[in-house]
Amino acid sequence: MPEEFDYLIVGGGSAGCVLASRLSEDSNITVCLIEAGGDGQDFLIRMPAGIVAMLPGKPMKINNWALETTPQAGFMGRRGYQPRGKALGGSSAINAMLYVRGNAKDYDEWADMGCTGWSFNDVLPYFKKSEANERGENSLRGDHGPLHVSNQKSPRPISEAFVRACGENGIARNDDYNGPSQAGAFLYQVTQFHDKARNGQRCSAAAAYLHPVLARNNLTVLTSAHARRILFEGKKATGVEYQRHGQIQQVHARREVLLSGGAFHSPQLLMLSGIGPRGELARHGIPVVHELPGVGQNLQDHLDFILSYSSKDTDMFGIGPGALIKQIGEYRQWRRDGAGLLATPFAEGGAFVRSDATVDRPDLQLHFVISIVDNHARKLHLGHGFSCHVCVLRPHSRGEVFLESADPLAAPGIDPKYLSDQRDLKLLLRGAKLTHRILESPALAAYRHKEIYTAGVKTDAEWEAHIRSRADTIYHPVGTCKMGVDELAVVDPALRVRGVEGLRVIDASIFPTLMGGNTNAPTMMVAEKAADMIRARSA
Repeated sequence: MPEEFDYLIVGGGSAGCVLASRLSEDSNITVCLIEAGGDGQDFLIRMPAGIVAMLPGKPMKINNWALETTPQAGFMGRRGYQPRGKALGGSSAINAMLYVRGNAKDYDEWADMGCTGWSFNDVLPYFKKSEANERGENSLRGDHGPLHVSNQKSPRPISEAFVRACGENGIARNDDYNGPSQAGAFLYQVTQFHDKARNGQRCSAAAAYLHPVLARNNLTVLTSAHARRILFEGKKATGVEYQRHGQIQQVHARREVLLSGGAFHSPQLLMLSGIGPRGELARHGIPVVHELPGVGQNLQDHLDFILSYSSKDTDMFGIGPGALIKQIGEYRQWRRDGAGLLATPFAEGGAFVRSDATVDRPDLQLHFVISIVDNHARKLHLGHGFSCHVCVLRPHSRGEVFLESADPLAAPGIDPKYLSDQRDLKLLLRGAKLTHRILESPALAAYRHKEIYTAGVKTDAEWEAHIRSRADTIYHPVGTCKMGVDELAVVDPALRVRGVEGLRVIDASIFPTLMGGNTNAPTMMVAEKAADMIRARSA
């Protein structure tokens, strides 16, 4: 393998796959992608329902870092769980495939904060460039990109009943939540192939962008390669040290190092490399290359609470001998035509809701799931049932990522400080009570059997106790290498790390604030835009 490339990309997740594909379109430059996990092509990734085996991180970690937070005061001392994808495709290899851009006003606020070039009108062309939407092209959608965006193959009738239940609570149906208006109830669109050859398979970032171009002569992809530190000459990034198959090796960059490790691993690698808060580096004996106090700060995440019911209806995902026999037939259907229960994203229905008339955009999001969800599928229930998540879209609580040790193979320290701002608890309480009303509505009466956990909960104090005892992430950490112009900004609007040369961060860690929605599509948008910025600068 060559020891030097034009661009080194650290992290083969949603952003890294986009970057590797787009930059290597130019045959005159060379690109090397370094990924700690596997190739992202295994069966559990390709079959949407395989998420059940990968998400829990137990009894073994499959394509999953399976991280944990520090004990959370807002959780009465519980640790939170943080699954993150560990394979080419990153978390797009283990997520629910939901295609959500967020609210246009969220991006306009980025621009208002000094992130020039990041308003919704600025980023919309990159969303469109990315997607091949089954619904076709219009002013807000694209249909020629590598990322397949599909209508669900076989949504269950109960998911339509959920949309009707929302309507019974004043939440109108909106089948295009990525369109002109976000508010309303719907069935999610998903990142799932809709072509004949791969119909019904997961369209991860790797499957969309990277796997089709692996044969390019100017692209080198290293899997099972764990980055240990960024190499510097003075304050210029010149390469990466990584560990692969027990051997420590180095590779160098002629132009730039592009860090795409995500909201947890990007700040960790910066600090391991001597870029970050001086006190944190000193605590672990790491020489300072450049002091940047914002590295690891500004952690934001969508805190989520789940209500679940058992059901006597078996046309959903369940556990037991009968359910196992049914899965055999479902597997045959999925292999035959890409449809059936195993093509499900599980979170089939959803809604964006305003908590009251005074807010200018939805501040709550619902994910309706065709199974009983308990502790990230780490606690299983016999039989069948359904669940509904509710999350606060723009939390006020801010946490941090820090170093547990100077060992580059150790997990990062993660302290989201969930519910440290009481406004988040107040809004999540309102969301939980609204979700309960929806699930108790007439449209879902035929599906309800027994309420799990929250039966009989009446008072706000009882609801708050349940939230503190069971709430956790819905997998959208961002902000730990924030883009901006203030003193805590880690990167500028061109995503260049402040105070050094030849180094950018390109992933969800650069988001200044959380958008109102899931974060995978926005992460790929960021990488699409970054690739254009990099190529314009190197032309």
